[in-house]
Amino acid sequence: MIQRNDPCWCGSGKKYKKCHLFEDEKHQSMTEPVAQPVLRRSRKERKYVKSAREINGMERAGAFNGELLDYIRPFVKAGISTGEIDSLVHDYTVEHGHIPACLGYRGYPKSVCTSVNNIVCHGIPSSGVVLKEGDIVNVDLTTIVDGYYGDSSETFFIGTVPENVRHLVMVTAEALIRGIDAARAGAPLSAIADAIEPFVNNQGCSVVHQYTGHGIGRKFHEHFSVYHHHDSDADRITLLPGMTFTIEPMINTGGWEVITDRDDGWTVRTADGSLSAQFEHTILITEGPAKVLTLTPSQKAAGVRLSVDGVNFT
Repeated sequence: MIQRNDPCWCGSGKKYKKCHLFEDEKHQSMTEPVAQPVLRRSRKERKYVKSAREINGMERAGAFNGELLDYIRPFVKAGISTGEIDSLVHDYTVEHGHIPACLGYRGYPKSVCTSVNNIVCHGIPSSGVVLKEGDIVNVDLTTIVDGYYGDSSETFFIGTVPENVRHLVMVTAEALIRGIDAARAGAPLSAIADAIEPFVNNQGCSVVHQYTGHGIGRKFHEHFSVYHHHDSDADRITLLPGMTFTIEPMINTGGWEVITDRDDGWTVRTADGSLSAQFEHTILITEGPAKVLTLTPSQKAAGVRLSVDGVNFT
């Protein structure tokens, strides 16, 4: 319950006792219900909130995106090229009447991003890049379903990997889950980074600063950035029911600095050559816990939000 010295619910910036307290007490004495907004909604924040129709569109896009990730899962193993993964993703998407969002986006030449080992993100699939035992690869999928975007990614082990590599991937998976758990109505957007960064640092890893999650809907990247490290810009946005965005922490075993390959202008690598991993879901803010829109069929069946190397993240 709001207290006398708390900021007034109306968003005036005044203390409650100097703003609406008298009026609310008057209404209460007349046994009339008092409509007190739970959250302060600025005009800027309200434009981030999806309508019921838009949410339905996002749910359908997320569902297919999850289906696509489960489809590609068995193929991601030693001996396959990242170019073959791209072809499989493209064909499955088009055959189901949908659009690979990455293809042609700002000139990107493929339908999926495949980031191997020290590649942080935006790795371009190639017939010359063949996955081998001990590698890790992030497969990042974005699809357009009836005008709405679904976006998710997972990092896969290729066979048996060293323990330090396994540690990195598990830390990254848990970082995503912690970020999703922190994304609740009424919290500042910065709560996500505050749940991720200290945990990652305590595990001896680092959070990439240059790349973030993002609002998503009828556009690939909408409105605001979702930081995974603390940034004061994220303090200014309050999470509201109806917001949809991605959380996609990119975590390195070394420093957080990255570089972009000059030859293609897309491939982002760790500056120090250390390994990098990433997991991503598209989520919807609700009145309760955030809803993951990009759950895969296998995740739904198991009642988990991620499952990595036999470890379930519920």
